[in-house]
Amino acid sequence: MKVKNNNVKKILIVDDDEDIINLIRIILENENYTIIGALSGQDGIKMALKEKPDLILLDIMMPSIDGWEVMKLLHTDEQTRRIPVAMLTCKTDVRDKLTGLQEGAIDYITKPFSPDELVKRINKIFKILS
Repeated sequence: MKVKNNNVKKILIVDDDEDIINLIRIILENENYTIIGALSGQDGIKMALKEKPDLILLDIMMPSIDGWEVMKLLHTDEQTRRIPVAMLTCKTDVRDKLTGLQEGAIDYITKPFSPDELVKRINKIFKILS
């Protein structure tokens, strides 16, 4: 039985695929993380400002405003610049991964992912940040 932690981490998932958000929600809420979802880059920025999450999982390929632009906007805003961002994407090219890390992503997680891998990566991110 998992014990509830008073210092529950809040994660914002920004992805235009609602099924992905719901899948990650199920996986990470089972690990006692609080999950918030946003279906567009614009909504992701609004939610980041409102909710002040401990981590943002950000898809790259989204309509209107892509993940690269969202990350740039988050990093230039005083209220969101310190929120760590991990890219969560289908883009598996090494150049994309390097770009993500050079642009300030704390991690680059590719889809498809296993639930165990996702949990381990998220736990590692929070361990690094603490």
